[in-house]
Amino acid sequence: MTEDGQQPPDGDLATRRGPASQQDMRRQNLALVMRTVAAAHPLSRADVAGRTGLTRTAVSSLVDELIGGGLLLEGELERSGRVGRPGRALVLNGNGPAGLGLEIGVEHLSACVLDLRGEVRVELHRPAANAGRPAEQTLAELAELAEEAEREAVALGLRVVGRVLAVPGSVPLGSPGSRVEHAPNLGWHQVDVTTSWPGPGTAPAVDNEANLGALAELWQGTASGTFVHVSAGEGIGAALVLDGRLFRGVQGFAGELGHLTVRPDGRACSCGARGCLEPYAALAAVLRSAGLAEELDELGREDRTGHLAGSQEADPIAELVRRAEGGHAETRRALRHAGTALGTALAAAVNLVDPATLVLGGAYADLAQWLLPAMRAELAELIRVRPWPEEALRASPLGRRGPVLGAALVTVRGLHADPAGLWQPEAV
Repeated sequence: MTEDGQQPPDGDLATRRGPASQQDMRRQNLALVMRTVAAAHPLSRADVAGRTGLTRTAVSSLVDELIGGGLLLEGELERSGRVGRPGRALVLNGNGPAGLGLEIGVEHLSACVLDLRGEVRVELHRPAANAGRPAEQTLAELAELAEEAEREAVALGLRVVGRVLAVPGSVPLGSPGSRVEHAPNLGWHQVDVTTSWPGPGTAPAVDNEANLGALAELWQGTASGTFVHVSAGEGIGAALVLDGRLFRGVQGFAGELGHLTVRPDGRACSCGARGCLEPYAALAAVLRSAGLAEELDELGREDRTGHLAGSQEADPIAELVRRAEGGHAETRRALRHAGTALGTALAAAVNLVDPATLVLGGAYADLAQWLLPAMRAELAELIRVRPWPEEALRASPLGRRGPVLGAALVTVRGLHADPAGLWQPEAV
C-alpha cells in the first residue's frame, strides 16, 4: 500500500515502469471500484459508474469479480425515486475476508479481528509478563492467542487473510516486515518474527506500535492530514503523519520522541543519554513520581495487568485515574510535571514540522484530563513563530486500543486499495 505511508512492495503498480498491461489496468480498476464502494456504500452499480467514470458494462464486470471474491455483497433493490429500473445496493461484505491485528505489550498480549467494514468482530486480551523473557516464549503464547481469535472469526463467518503485529520496538525499513531491531522494554534485539514464529498459520508482518496507533487514528480516529501522534506505555512512542501518509524516516526509526532532550544534563535514560523525555513522562516515571511504583510492584507483574482480564483495581493507569479524580496531590503533581515535559518535546515537533494536530494516544488518552493543562501551557510558552490554538492538542478516542486496531486495519485497508491481491498474491 502507498496511501498510508507503508512501504510499497516491489511489484506495486505505483512503482512499475513502462506501459500498463491489460491485467494491470483491470487490477487498477478493481481497486477503484472497491475504494469507491468502501468510501460511500451502499451504492448501486450505476452510482459506481458515475463516481468512477467507468462504463456501466465495465463496472458490472468488475463488481461481479469483487462479489465472486467475497469482497462485496449486492443487497435488496433500492428505491431512489429516479425514473427507470431500480438498482441493487452494493456494500462491503461483513462476513468475508478479514484482518487480524496482534499486539505485544510489556505486560499483555492482544488480538482483534476486523471485517472489511472496519468493525471489530473478535477482541481478546491476555496478561503476560513479556519483559525479559525469551522472544520465542512470548511468540508461542501469542500464536495460541492468534489461533483462538481466528477460530472465533471462522465461527462468525469470517476468513482471516492477513496478520500484522504491533511491537514496542523499532522495525527497520528494508527488512521483509518481520525483524524487530530493538525493543528495549521487552529485552529484544534483532528478533526475526518469521523464523521464531511457532505457528500454526503464517507469521505476521511486524510494525512499530506507535506507527500502527497513528494509522488507526488516521483511519478511524479524528485526525487527518498532518499530525503527530504520541502514546505511552513503558516507553514513549510517536509517529508523524504527513498529508495522510505515515513518515518513517530513512531507516524506519522516525518518531523517537521519548529520546528527545527536554532537560540538558538531566536524568539518565535507558538509551544511555541524559535528559530524554522518557525519564520524565513515560508511565514508569509518572508512577514513581506519584508514589505508586513500589505499591504496584508488590502486586506482582501479572496482577498489574488485571484490566486486561476485566479487573480495574490492579491496572496502573486506572489507578492513576482513580487517584487523580480523587484529588490525590502526588498523583496530580506527577501528571502535571509529565505534561510539562511532554509540552516541551512536542513544542519542538510543532516548530519543526508545523502539524495541524497533536494527538495523545495510548495511556496518555486515559490521562489526558490531567496532562492537557500543563501541556497547553508549555506549548503556548514555547510556540511563538506560528499561531497554535489550544484545541489542536487533543486525546484520541481510540485510547489504548489504537495499535492493535491499526494492525488489523492494515489488512483491511490493503484489501480496499488492492482487492486483486486477495486472489493474485503472486502479483503483489
